Amino acid sequence: MSAPTPSPSSTPARMPVAFIGHGSPMNALEENRHTLAWRQFGAAIPRPSAVLAVSAHWYTRGLAVTAMEHPRTIHDFGGFPDELFAMQYPAPGSPALARRVQELLAPDPVAKDFSWGLDHGSWSVLVHVFPQHDVPVVQLSIDATRPPAFHYAAGERLAPLRDEGVLILGLGNVVHNLRTARWGPAAAPYDWAARFEALVRDALLRKEAAPLIEWDRAGEAAKLSVPTPEHYLPLLYAAGAQRPDDGVSILTEGIDLGSVSMLSFAAAPAQKRDLSEPRPA
Repeated sequence: MSAPTPSPSSTPARMPVAFIGHGSPMNALEENRHTLAWRQFGAAIPRPSAVLAVSAHWYTRGLAVTAMEHPRTIHDFGGFPDELFAMQYPAPGSPALARRVQELLAPDPVAKDFSWGLDHGSWSVLVHVFPQHDVPVVQLSIDATRPPAFHYAAGERLAPLRDEGVLILGLGNVVHNLRTARWGPAAAPYDWAARFEALVRDALLRKEAAPLIEWDRAGEAAKLSVPTPEHYLPLLYAAGAQRPDDGVSILTEGIDLGSVSMLSFAAAPAQKRDLSEPRPA
């Protein structure tokens, strides 16, 4: 006898996949148009069984995944107010999701990690997306030894998690050049930063992989926008985990400090509503 077909209510909805430009750690404390967009995104999506976060701030040699029951909140920054250092994001972990990530990325080895936790690339955003910190969170490191195409392909390999109720979340910045930052509340964006953000935005909306993977072909704008790759690469995991029937929503965008892009996007089955707006109460 064949197994019964699951009822719609027992079948997890396919979760969206998203990339969020995290910007300054101070966004954890602030209310602005970007953090509002993150909150609206969290309110619009189905409740995930867990989050798989790929943060710019866990950049390693080889792959690792957090496998502890209770990941610590890491304050991996300096020079900010005591209030920020006092913040905690006590979300549970998920050893089961860590094992599933290992399965999906095999035969590439993924080490189980019991010491890292949640860095500010993750928790400064998650405090807005899931403010009750009741959704389990697992972080996957970015292997610095691999080329861009590997990271996009890793997103493709992780895509089945979406049908298992897991939200795949890339966290970084499309443009991230702090050496050129303009430290003012209304700093004008550099022309090269605005051009590169627009190039990436257009490629996302067209669902074109090549311009995203081969970003360095964009010349001087790319060189200045991505002086080091760790903040850009989380975008490739989110882009790679898209499906052909996904529609793309831009959650927020714009250049902070002249040289930090806040571009954020989500992809979900096209029949679903725009994820840049909250679902009705």
